[in-house]
Amino acid sequence: MLQARPVLLETFSVGPLGCNCSILVDPVSKGAVVIDPGGDFDKIRARVEQAGAKVAAIVHTHTHIDHVGATAPLQRWSGAAARIHEADRFLYDMLPVQAAMLGIALPERCEVDGDLNDGAVVKAGGLDLHVLHTPGHTPGSVSFLVIAETGAVAFTGDTLFRRSIGRTDLWGGDSRAIVSSIRGKLLTLDPSTRVVTGHGPSTTIGEERDRNPFLRS
Repeated sequence: MLQARPVLLETFSVGPLGCNCSILVDPVSKGAVVIDPGGDFDKIRARVEQAGAKVAAIVHTHTHIDHVGATAPLQRWSGAAARIHEADRFLYDMLPVQAAMLGIALPERCEVDGDLNDGAVVKAGGLDLHVLHTPGHTPGSVSFLVIAETGAVAFTGDTLFRRSIGRTDLWGGDSRAIVSSIRGKLLTLDPSTRVVTGHGPSTTIGEERDRNPFLRS
């Protein structure tokens, strides 16, 4: 049984492609986890400072360029480790190719730890962020689950969107794998679980189970 804990959560759009960056803060210790710092480092730093928090971990749902654009300056400023799933390291190494394809600036690189394995728990004070390996959009795509006092929240990156799913036509994408990941790892969560997607509006597991046209049998 996962224990519900108090969590402060803020999600906001960053970077040229509007990635949803989330900051989770343990209100007691003020330890924080930043999910998908896709750009706009100054904005992310300001939100962390406004919360009076200290970044304990920087984690990524995957390593497409729009989800890692501010990772290096955030790591340098905070001193926190940046973490990915090892299966996505090749995409991080391909940042120059990604930048050229999209016509956007190449972000600074930094050291990233490939330890976001299925079942791992990222900690910041009393905050526990549970890792679910959900490949398909990319081989190393992961989702994160936090059990807050106000209810469970899943951060699904570009795997599950409101009424849609992530694209699978880029490097390492797999259309069968993404549907299997969603059905096996995400739709099994409580229907009331709030879903913070990688781009665009939030939804719930129950809504997507019932209304997502890409998940119909």
